[in-house]
Amino acid sequence: MDKATLRREIAAKKRAMTEAQIAAASEDLARQLFAHPLYQRAGAIYAYLSYNQEVRTQAILRQAAADGMRLAVPKITDGRMDFLWLTDSTRLEPGFGGILEPVEGERADAPDALVLMPGLAFDRQGHRMGYGGGYYDRFLAREPHPTIALCYDFQLLDCLPTEDHDIPVDVVLSAKTMEALV
Repeated sequence: MDKATLRREIAAKKRAMTEAQIAAASEDLARQLFAHPLYQRAGAIYAYLSYNQEVRTQAILRQAAADGMRLAVPKITDGRMDFLWLTDSTRLEPGFGGILEPVEGERADAPDALVLMPGLAFDRQGHRMGYGGGYYDRFLAREPHPTIALCYDFQLLDCLPTEDHDIPVDVVLSAKTMEALV
């Protein structure tokens, strides 16, 4: 199956989820994340701000802050994605693609950061299919960090088509969601 068809199929399954399903899967994934050694060793979390039906990251960000970690979120400027520190005074507004991002802030630079990866699909070897912009691949090529992908079970496939520039994630965590969709 080509990437365009796969993107449409996964996006349709995500749109079919209820808010209760998203919340339950997000809570399960947060528990899995907090128990993972990569999270426990991290001093900072570079997290996406959830958009549409993505795994929710708000509770993860709150817990990471309570655990004493610094938080950063992505901002895209002139085709480049960087992570900016998230503070109590950080003002967020819709940016690239309508996704919330900091209006301004200090560029994050934490060698002990863990990057939480969004995406449409992942495979068991850690390959990731994003939304087609290549922002995370370019960021990780510039600034390598440990990565964990958070996804619903229908987003975890046996194998994905890959390209030379694709950077696989270190760990894929998935949550069961399909029972309520059938």
